This record gives sequence, structure tokens and C-alpha cells, in this order.
Amino acid sequence: MAHLLRDKKKLLHRINRIQGQLNALKEKLEHSEENDCGGVLQLIAACRGAMNGLMAEVIEGHIRNHLVDPDKSPSSSQAQAAQQLLDVVKTYLK
Repeated sequence: MAHLLRDKKKLLHRINRIQGQLNALKEKLEHSEENDCGGVLQLIAACRGAMNGLMAEVIEGHIRNHLVDPDKSPSSSQAQAAQQLLDVVKTYLK
């Protein structure tokens, strides 16, 4: 939880950007023409990417602050395993 408080400003900035993207998507749907599927799909993909980025950032904070002892050396096997997990999560969320 401490990482959420520490990163609160950055996370809220991300959420505000996501809200802007969702508002743009809503506007596009409300005022789009029938043949503008490409623009709508592009906005949906952007929203999904932004949400995945937010998810990855919160997961990373959770792993680094709750699953791995932050006071341990980064070379410990636990820290290396955590980094491998983070790499997989980031790749999956792309």
C-alpha cells in the first residue's frame, strides 16, 4: 500500500490520461459516421494500452514492495525471480 501512496500523483496522472482517452472514444462513438470503424478501434486500442500500462505499474510496485524484501540485495535469488516475473508481466500486458 505504501507504494500506492508514494506513487499517487503519477498514478492519478495516468488515470486522468485514461479518462481523456475514454472521453475521446465516447465522443467518437457519439459523432462518428458509419464507416469510421478504424478510428474507433484505434481509440479502443489506445485505451487498452493505457490501462495495461497502469496495471503493469501497480503490479510492479506490489511485487517490489510486498513480495520481495526491499532491503535485500538486488542480486538475491528472490529479487532476480521477481525481475523475471515483472518482465513476463510487462511482455504479457503489451
